[in-house]
Amino acid sequence: MSPRDLLLALVVIVVWGLNFVVIMVGLQDVPPMLLGALRFLLAALPAVFFIRPPRVPLRWLLAYGLTISLGQFAFLFSAMKVGMPAGLASLVLQSQAFFTLFFAALLLGERVRSVNLLGLLVAAGGLALIGAQSGQGMTLAGFMLTIGAASMWALGNVVTRKIGDVNLVGLVVWGSLVPPLPFLGLSWWLEGPVAIETALQGFGLKSLLVLAYLSFGATILGYSLWSRLLSRYPASQVAPFSLLVPVVGLSSSVLLLGERLDALQMTGALLVMLGLLVNVGGARLVGLMRPLGARS
Repeated sequence: MSPRDLLLALVVIVVWGLNFVVIMVGLQDVPPMLLGALRFLLAALPAVFFIRPPRVPLRWLLAYGLTISLGQFAFLFSAMKVGMPAGLASLVLQSQAFFTLFFAALLLGERVRSVNLLGLLVAAGGLALIGAQSGQGMTLAGFMLTIGAASMWALGNVVTRKIGDVNLVGLVVWGSLVPPLPFLGLSWWLEGPVAIETALQGFGLKSLLVLAYLSFGATILGYSLWSRLLSRYPASQVAPFSLLVPVVGLSSSVLLLGERLDALQMTGALLVMLGLLVNVGGARLVGLMRPLGARS
């Protein structure tokens, strides 16, 4: 990877890692479902007037928007509102990698390798430790909602695989047209018109900057740069960078929000990271070791 593209990869990781701190700040003034509606409204408009729509059937565009956008962030924003710390959210959300394996095997017939199962077991042990520590700076509801967000992200990944080779930026932008109305309906139902009116009346510069970051930074800029990298390099070379997202998320939440992990949560976090590492790089490591074993 060239130095320039390496820098772009690190920019994406930092932007996506800080995303969780920004969400937590935004939820101080805007309720979760309304924040989701505004985020994707700004991500779609005015970008749809400048970016060509992806060549995919409408049903798959709707499926993408309802899973990876509406489903993931309805669960994630709610989780962080009811007690899921930003740092742990950035980590637990990465369990989407294992949900993706499960859904791809179930719905697409893809084969799951033994090294993937090993990574899953290690990460599951870490998630169990984190979940068992509810009440230690984290609520059980927040943890379970984050797991729900990860599962919706995974379903969105399966939809993306089903769609196939497509302009990812166009898919993200045009897929962002799907969530705003459902988010507004959920906001009206769950949060109520009074909460919506209060949030909009008190909408200030801080909320505007949060929405700008979530819409243009984390969504359009992040996915644009990521798709650029995927178009230039093999996925096996690009994917490991995603392991750095929870590292940035955890460290930024400590520095900017004062969050802390207890010993068991830290152990669980390390196990999740180890499981993700085995899942991403385990097959390659086994492939490199086979010639050595044959020589001996």
